[in-house]
Amino acid sequence: MPNPQYPIPNPQYINSSGFQLQYIVEGSGTPAIAVGSALYYSRTFSTNLRNHLKLVFVDHRGFASPYDRKDLSVFQLDILVDDIELVRQELGLERIIIIGHSGHAFMALEYAKKYPANVSHVVLVCGAPSYSHEAHKASERYLNDSVCPERKAVLTKNLDRLPQEIEAAPEKAFITYCLLMGPKSWFDYNYDATKLWEGIEVNMAMFDYVWGEVFRDIDITKNLDKLQAPVLLALGRYDYLIPPPYMWEPIRDKFHNLTIRVFEKSGHAPQFEEPELFDKELLEWIFKTFC
Repeated sequence: MPNPQYPIPNPQYINSSGFQLQYIVEGSGTPAIAVGSALYYSRTFSTNLRNHLKLVFVDHRGFASPYDRKDLSVFQLDILVDDIELVRQELGLERIIIIGHSGHAFMALEYAKKYPANVSHVVLVCGAPSYSHEAHKASERYLNDSVCPERKAVLTKNLDRLPQEIEAAPEKAFITYCLLMGPKSWFDYNYDATKLWEGIEVNMAMFDYVWGEVFRDIDITKNLDKLQAPVLLALGRYDYLIPPPYMWEPIRDKFHNLTIRVFEKSGHAPQFEEPELFDKELLEWIFKTFC
C-alpha cells in the first residue's frame, strides 16, 4: 500500500458551537459527505473516486479544536449528527451520499435516520452492528481462529508497547491505539499507517465517551423504519478490529435495502487497501440504486 507524504491543505472551517470543523472538498459529481477526520479520510479514498463524486471530508468534534473540551454534553450523538447537517446546509448541498467508516458508520447511519429526505445513499465502511461486550468477544474469537501466527506475534509485541506509549502521550491515545493495532487493521499486518495520521489531533474526552459508552450501548435497529435509502456495507475479510461479518446476520433483514460486500484482501480500510475494486463496487452500486 502507498505511504507517501501527504500535503496538508489550506484549512477551511465551519464553526459549530465553538468547535472548528475542518472540511475538504474535492472532486465533482454527486455530493458525498465522509464524516470523521477531514485529513485522514481525504488520504484514504482514491483519486479516481474524485472523478465521479464530489467528496466532502469533514471533521466531527473529536477531531476539531478546541481539543481540551471535557463537557460530555457537547458530544451527544444527536449533536454530532446535527453537525453533519450544518455542514450540508453551509455548503449548499442538496441530497447527499453519507459515508461513515469504522465508528463513524454509526454517525452516518444515525444521520440518515434523522434526515432521510437529505440522503440518497448510505455507505458504511467496516462498520459494526455494535461495540458491545459480545461484539468484542466475537472479534477476539475471529482473531484467535486466524491461521497466521506471524500476525499474532506482531500484535503481541505492539500490545506490550501500548501502555507505555499511551502514558508518554495520553493526548494522542486514540491515534496511538490505532497505529499499534495495525495487525488487527490491515491485510498487510506490518503496514505503518503513521503518515495517514500526520497533522491530526484528537479530543480524548470525546473518544473515551463516544467510543467507550455511546457506541457500546447503541441499538442501530432503532428507527430503521425511517431509513428508506439503500445502504452499502463494505467489510474487510482481515478486519479484526470489528466483529466478523456473520454478526450482521441477525439484523440485516431489518434494513429496507442493505447490500453487503466483503473485500478479500482488506482489513479495516478496503477503500485504501483495494481502491480499484472498492471504487468499482461502490460506483456500480450507486448507479444501480439511484432513485
